[in-house]
Amino acid sequence: MEHKNLKVLRLHNHPEYLEACCVMINEEWPRSRTARMMSLKASCDKLPTSLILINDRLQLLGHAKLTPLPQFPNSCFIETVVIRKSMRGNKLGTFLMGQVEDYCKNLLNLEMVHLSTKGQEIFYAKLGYVTCAPVSIYGISVPVLKCEKKPLGFCKPPECNISSIPPPPPLPQPTETLNSTITSKKTFMFKKLK
Repeated sequence: MEHKNLKVLRLHNHPEYLEACCVMINEEWPRSRTARMMSLKASCDKLPTSLILINDRLQLLGHAKLTPLPQFPNSCFIETVVIRKSMRGNKLGTFLMGQVEDYCKNLLNLEMVHLSTKGQEIFYAKLGYVTCAPVSIYGISVPVLKCEKKPLGFCKPPECNISSIPPPPPLPQPTETLNSTITSKKTFMFKKLK
């Protein structure tokens, strides 16, 4: 298939593709239409951004979503990468991923990209991705308590009288050895952008 007549566009700049994109993605990963449309409509110039692949006849061929990774500000998470079922086998996935990586490097100024996959590890390895530890697209916000400096660095919220709070009950004894390793049915991968 000739790739010179293909374009990758920001979905939020072309809302006429929202419905077709929702249908195409839900054929691969079923989800409620409402939830899927909310996710697609969240696309913006920064992140998250949904990118779509169209041909010269303005037909939707593929989609990829870029999501921020709070713990890696120089990276993003590529998800929901899909090519229309009838168009698979034409190297469109390779073309789309190349365009997505160019977008991340040149427009978002990112140094690397992450993704997860279940069953497409060989495809992504051929594109230069290597396995890595799981990453989360969800950031953790920890409130910071301001306190006076005390000799041991203890602090307490001013509105709380700790002396009036009873100590917590003892923790239950574990019945088996716990493994603290994160397990996932997906393979997490990343690539440095050059």
